[in-house]
Amino acid sequence: MAEAGQAESEQDIEIKIQETRQRFKSEYVEAQESQEKYDSRDVEKLFRDDALVEGYLTWRHFIVEDTLKMIDESLQWRREFSVNDLTESSIPRWMFEIGAVYLHGYDKEGNKLFWFKVKLHIKDPKTVLDKKRYVAFWLERYAKREPGMPLTVVFDMSESGLSNIDMDFVKYIISCFKVYYPKFLSKMIMYEMPWIMNAAWKIVKTWLGPDAISKLKFVSKSDIQTFVGPEHLPPYMGGTDQFKYSYPPLPDDDFQSPICENGPIISEDESDLKDAESESKETLESSFNADQSIKPKKDC
Repeated sequence: MAEAGQAESEQDIEIKIQETRQRFKSEYVEAQESQEKYDSRDVEKLFRDDALVEGYLTWRHFIVEDTLKMIDESLQWRREFSVNDLTESSIPRWMFEIGAVYLHGYDKEGNKLFWFKVKLHIKDPKTVLDKKRYVAFWLERYAKREPGMPLTVVFDMSESGLSNIDMDFVKYIISCFKVYYPKFLSKMIMYEMPWIMNAAWKIVKTWLGPDAISKLKFVSKSDIQTFVGPEHLPPYMGGTDQFKYSYPPLPDDDFQSPICENGPIISEDESDLKDAESESKETLESSFNADQSIKPKKDC
């Protein structure tokens, strides 16, 4: 079976998954001080989640050697950024309030849109780590809510200039999709990129690699609807979506409330209201069923 080729059957995929796990265990976990390199929760997930391993393999064309290096880099990053423990409270509030990064809407293929409002980003070495953790927070949040579902990144570069471009930050975002979250990227839409940034984005293409370059789409107001319908675009992009960013709550459409083990967190007042609504619904249903049972049948 050729290493460089796509696995041809489910059996081939299963063999690759098991080989990847066995080699990762022997060459990376047991052979090194892995407790210093990885979060044990990530290692455990790797050994029980077939889809996760398959995602890494697919992104590396089922070449196990390359896949192992990718997994090693990904898991080290997850531990460094404490990705499993990122919460709203662990991110500076101002990062949510400024609204430079958020999830909202869908493209024409049904992929969630991950917005980067470039004009709101100012390069600052003091805040770069928080910004990277903020991106990780959104990606991990989405990965837990919609496992296996890809994202479409929209770099909204309208009204932006060179002062808004932080190449290190851009490289980090690309690494998130190229290494840390394999198979997550559906496409990367570059909206209204100023001509003065052409040279910078030639560099970006080298970071993306040949597989991801095909996912890069440069658009303007006249052709962005090729990828995103007007109902999910703001008016200045030619759309009809009247969404206005605000925080709180988190502006990501379907997941308005923070995550907890038993579902969305709700206030006591909301809980009481839901209990009352439930009781009222049960009473109405009971009454309706009783009426139905005593209602005389009509003659045919």
